[in-house]
Amino acid sequence: MTQNPNQHGSPPPPQPPQPPPGAHPGGHADPRRLQQPVPDQPNGSQQPQHQWQPQQPLGGSPARRRRIASPEGERVRESPAGGVSGYFAIVGAVILLLLALLLAVFGLIMTAAQAVVGIILIVVAVLCFIAAMFMFKGCTSVAPGNAVVLQLYGRYVGTVRQSGLRFVNPLYSKIQVSTRIRNHETSTLKVNDLDGNPIEIGAVVVWQVQDTAQALFEVDDFEEFVAIQAETAVRHIANSYAYDSSEPNRMSLRDNADEITSKLSNEVAARVAAAGVTVIESRITQLAYAAEIARAMLQRQQATAVVAARQLIVEGAVGMVETAIEQIEGRGIVKLGQLERSDLVSNLMIVLCGDQAAQPTISTTRNQESGN
Repeated sequence: MTQNPNQHGSPPPPQPPQPPPGAHPGGHADPRRLQQPVPDQPNGSQQPQHQWQPQQPLGGSPARRRRIASPEGERVRESPAGGVSGYFAIVGAVILLLLALLLAVFGLIMTAAQAVVGIILIVVAVLCFIAAMFMFKGCTSVAPGNAVVLQLYGRYVGTVRQSGLRFVNPLYSKIQVSTRIRNHETSTLKVNDLDGNPIEIGAVVVWQVQDTAQALFEVDDFEEFVAIQAETAVRHIANSYAYDSSEPNRMSLRDNADEITSKLSNEVAARVAAAGVTVIESRITQLAYAAEIARAMLQRQQATAVVAARQLIVEGAVGMVETAIEQIEGRGIVKLGQLERSDLVSNLMIVLCGDQAAQPTISTTRNQESGN
């Protein structure tokens, strides 16, 4: 008769863990079964749906491990490069050359005597010669007003501005950049001013390289960049103002030269700042109407000048006539009626405002009328 093992109080054998619904026998979940919805239970409750969640890698999420770049990005700015005096390197290189020559001579003598030491001396001489060449290659001369930009396999290392003979890493590649003050004179540009009149304008810009790293690595060719941006700024300034203006509160290129050149300097400086260039001064060197309207604009200027002169003459003549009448009546020289006063005003205005000299005439008609 068989007995049930549970009757003696022994624990039941452990059962293997049941895989979750939708899992393969090997322990991997079946994605097709995980996507199937679970039917609703009769009592309206739903069983929790098992979904596979990917494990996060060690060290945090990928977003945390990603390097956060600054708003400036990978832009390069100038930094001073370390270096020592090149004269010590020259002396060391000369000593190494003399030592290499001496070791080579002794090595050849020992090799001729079939001694192993001779080969060792020749090898040491070769190494001394290579070291001397490296020291010579690391020496660079920096002239006043120049700077040397150093690179190591395409990576910017620094800039040497101290003049003289300097010694740097022989593996550095060196680029000379002039930091002297330069002039750029634009060509004569034909543009339209604010009123639409074609004018010819030219300017000169005084500039200097301030950041050598920006000048070399931020733009393709900083000299051409400055030239193009200067011409662009001159065109924009010429389009923003009229050549001349009769209105007193309106700025013009001809009448407000100082204010216009100041605005031109600020605009050029803002345009070339990306290339590490600073603008010292800018001046308009040529300003004139275009040839096709120069004659018409000259006549217009002449007419404006004539009108202004006539207005000034008339204002002065009116004041002189008023003063003359007041003095004649005030001193009691003659008593003027309304008709005599109008004749005097007319004659004085003709004399004072006429282009030609007045011809005096004597009228006797009034004398005859008064005698009768």
